[in-house]
Amino acid sequence: MPERYMKEVILKTPTKDVVEASIAHWHFEEGDKVEKGQDLVEINCDGAMYNLPAPATGTLIEVYFESGEVVEVGDVIAAIEE
Repeated sequence: MPERYMKEVILKTPTKDVVEASIAHWHFEEGDKVEKGQDLVEINCDGAMYNLPAPATGTLIEVYFESGEVVEVGDVIAAIEE
């Protein structure tokens, strides 16, 4: 049986001076298949919206923060099983 690998989805922002952002909208639900580079989650960062792409191809197995929650930059917000 092949080994399974989990890829952490880490909250990143386009600017370095931002310390937190809020989750605006997940484009996928737990159990959905995602492709590397697809828009995974929409982030609200200082009033600007941007999409964080999936860092890997696989199944979104867990979402740690829901829409509306504020998250610190660098936190793990979800996991993808490759």
